[in-house]
Amino acid sequence: MLFQHVAIAGLAHIDAPRRLGSDEINARLKPTLDRLGIKADVFGDIAGIQARRLWDGEMQASDAATLAAVKALADAAIEPDRVGLLVNTSVSRDYLEPSTASIVSGNLGLPDTCQNFDVANACLAFINGMDIAARMIERGEIDYALVVDGETADLAYEKTIERMSRADVTEEDFKNEMATLTLGSGAAAMVMARAELAPGAPRYRGGVTRAATEWNKLCRGNLDGMVTDTRVLLIEGVKLAQKTFQVAKLKLGWVVEELDEFVIHQVSKVHTAAFTKAMGIDPKKVMTIFGEHGNIGPASVPIVLSKLREMGRLKKGDRVALLGIGSGLNCSMAEVVW
Repeated sequence: MLFQHVAIAGLAHIDAPRRLGSDEINARLKPTLDRLGIKADVFGDIAGIQARRLWDGEMQASDAATLAAVKALADAAIEPDRVGLLVNTSVSRDYLEPSTASIVSGNLGLPDTCQNFDVANACLAFINGMDIAARMIERGEIDYALVVDGETADLAYEKTIERMSRADVTEEDFKNEMATLTLGSGAAAMVMARAELAPGAPRYRGGVTRAATEWNKLCRGNLDGMVTDTRVLLIEGVKLAQKTFQVAKLKLGWVVEELDEFVIHQVSKVHTAAFTKAMGIDPKKVMTIFGEHGNIGPASVPIVLSKLREMGRLKKGDRVALLGIGSGLNCSMAEVVW
C-alpha cells in the first residue's frame, strides 16, 4: 500500500552499553574450538562481527523499549496522551503474557484510548509495525502511533556459551548454534504521525511484502538460544529478497541508482555482500553496524536509520529504502522520503 498522509515525526535508538568482543567469546570457547579443530575466527573474520553489545544488569525488553520510546516522543515533541497506538515489535519479551506492549504502555502512562499490542515476525517485525500504524493513520483512525523494539540477547549468550562449552558438543552442534553468538542488544522507537501534524517531517511512502514460508524451519529460536541453518537461510533469503525487490521496482517505482540510501537488516559481512550483489546496490549507500553491534533483530533497521540521521547523512528529499527479512521466511521493503 502507498500512503499519502503518513510522516515520521520522531525517531530514536539506544545502544546497549557493554561491549562483548568476539575475541572474548573465542577465548571462552577455546577448549571446544581446539577439540573440534576449528582454527578460523568464524565471528570476526568470516561473519565480520568484531563485537556486539549487551545490557548491564537486569534489563527487560520492556525497559529497553521504554527508554527508546521516551527519546522518540521527545524527538517528536508530543505528549504521551496523544498516542493512539503502541506496537511493540521485539523478538525479546518479558513474559508470554501479558504483552510487552502493555508493560511499555504502562511505563509511559499512555491513555486508556491507546491500543497496544505486540507484533511478532522475527527480524521483520518493526517494518510490519510501521505498516500497521501507517494504515491506521492513513484511514484517519489515529493521529499518532508509537512503534518500539527492545532486544536483550544476554540470556541467549549465557546459555549458548554454556552449552557450547560442554565436552560432548559436536561440530554440527557448533554450526547450528553459531548464529546465536552474533546477536546484539539495543532498542529503537519511532513516532509516526498524520503528515498534516508534522509538516516538513520525513514521509513514509509505503512498502511491499513477499513470503516463502516453505522455509520456516531454517531458523528457530527461543529466549535462551537459536538453531540456524545459515547456509540455506542465506541462499533462500537472497532469493526471496530478489523477488521482493522486483515487486518494489514495480509498485514503488524503484530504480536502484535513484535511491540514496539502503537500510538493510544487519546480519553479517557475508549476508550484506550477497544482498548488495544480488540487487546491484552500491555498497557505499549501505551503512553497516553489525561489525560492532551484531544482529539486533528487528531493531537493526530503525537503529541504522536513526544513526544515519544522527550522522547528518540524510538530506531533505533523500529516498531511503528499508530492506528487511525475517526467518519464516518473510521479506518487506519500504521507502521513506526524508
